[in-house]
Parts: sequence; C-alpha cells; structure tokens
Amino acid sequence: MDVLSDVITVMRAGRPRSARLAWPVPWAQEFASVPGSAGFQIVLQGPCWLIAPDAEPVPLAAGDIVFRPHGRGHTLADSPATAPTGPACDPNDPRALERVATGTGGAPAGVTTVTLCGAYELDPARTHPLVDDLPELIHLPAHLGRHPELRATVDLLATELERPRLGTDAIIPALLDTLILHILRTWLDEHSASGTATTGWARALNDPATAAALRAIHSDPSRPWTVATLAAEAGLSRAPFARRFTALLGRPPLTYLTWWRMTTAARLLRQSDAPLGVIAAQAGYTSEFAFAGAFKRRFGIAPGRYRKGGAEI
Repeated sequence: MDVLSDVITVMRAGRPRSARLAWPVPWAQEFASVPGSAGFQIVLQGPCWLIAPDAEPVPLAAGDIVFRPHGRGHTLADSPATAPTGPACDPNDPRALERVATGTGGAPAGVTTVTLCGAYELDPARTHPLVDDLPELIHLPAHLGRHPELRATVDLLATELERPRLGTDAIIPALLDTLILHILRTWLDEHSASGTATTGWARALNDPATAAALRAIHSDPSRPWTVATLAAEAGLSRAPFARRFTALLGRPPLTYLTWWRMTTAARLLRQSDAPLGVIAAQAGYTSEFAFAGAFKRRFGIAPGRYRKGGAEI
C-alpha cells in the first residue's frame, strides 16, 4: 500500500458517518468536539458560515469543503449572529445525526442551504504523524474544473444520501473513505505547490528521496531495514539521507520504522485473528519474545492483553 492509504487504514476505527441536511432560515447547529475523530462539512447549496472557538468566522459557499482533522467542535449557521438553540450534535452518533437530519425537514420551502456533514472515528493510539501535521481547519474552496475526482466523490455521496437504494449501506462507507483520501491528497498537493511546506509530510511526500524511503517502509515493514538500505532506496548515501529524513519528518528513519511496525501490529492485534508469531514476523521480529518486549515498551501493555481490549497504561 502507499503511505496515504496506509495512514487511513491503520487509523480508522468503527464506521464513518454522514448525513445530508437541509436548513431553513434562520438556523445554527453546533457540532460537538469529539476527541479521536475527524469531521467534514460540505456545502451543496447556498451560503453559510463556519464558526469555531478562538477563530474568525469562515464564510462558505456552494461547493466548499471543510475538514476538521482533530475533531474540534464548531458551529455551522446561516449567519455569525445566529445562535444555536438545540443541543450540540455528536457527528459520530448516528442517532444524533438522524435527529438533526429529521429536524431540518428534508427540503422544505424556504431552505437556502444544503450541506453534507460527516465524521470518522480514529484510534488515538494509532494516530499517524501525518494527521498531527495537519492544521485545525482545512478549507478547500470550490473552483470550477479543479479537483474533478474530489467533486465526483462528493456528487456520488450526496446522491446516495438523498436517494438511498439497494447497496447504499455498503456504498456510503466506501465513498467516505474515498472522500477523506481525496481531501488529504488535495491538501498535501496544494500545500506543497504553494511553497510554504519547508518541512513536514506535505514536503516529505513530494520529496523524491524521502518519499522513496517511506514507500519502501510501508511496502515491506518486516524487511530488516537499515539506514544504509533505506538510503539506497532513496538514491542517497547514508548520512545525507538520514539528515534529510530527520529534518523533514522530525524523527530518524529507524525511529519511524519502529513506530510504524508497532502501529501496524496494534491494528492487526485488534482487527485480525492472526497468531502472535505471525504478527511478530509481519512487524519485523523473528522472536515473539522480542516483539512482546518492544510492543510493551510502545503501548505499556502486553500484546495478548491489548488484543483482548486492554487499555494503554
């Protein structure tokens, strides 16, 4: 798998949620802060405002996409002057989304704004540093002809939510995963193209040498990588490669490799029935004992107990 696909696969937990909402004026809805989640708002029709604590209100227009990667609370409203009257909605709670969707009344006369809202559950124990690198708010304004794949995904999602049919329950989660990948891809491309990304993942994934090393790690994390073999993948000598990787990503290559192996192992423990020895081998360890020790140093808990649902210490 490529790096971005791996990031989403390893972090996702539970089932993503989404709803189509039609708002009659005046309206304002608060969306609760939900640690361990990421949320989005997409404007399909009409204008509105996104109001977040300690930030200036952001005007939104039809076609705009807003992504909140760290699950911070916010309000969507027809005007910054309109105050929410009902309870805050937890976008990870399907019952809360259903109540809000019912309250908006479908598409009655007087509706001026239609939005899609949604959320992804993320495992805080497996948060990838790429996500830590993202700002509080990613705003992708609508531009005719730009990002056609992203716009096509939005159109498909909107259609499935407005007119559910046979297979919709399977299609929507797949579209939501596709949507988050397109949002992140678009932000990474634009951030890198702007020239403002001097370090971090936006720069690293567009740097041929660092990107080649990351692809090698993610393609085969069990391989006995060394700085020298990763440098060969990157097409650099050992010392310049190590300096470049560390400068861009804030951690040395083997530190990232170990972190990724443990994170992958944690996902496999929770999401598969593979024997411990198999997971140890996939994490690059020839001994279950060595793997268990490394896992406990990372998570503060033995692999077997983690698999049974034990919390981190």
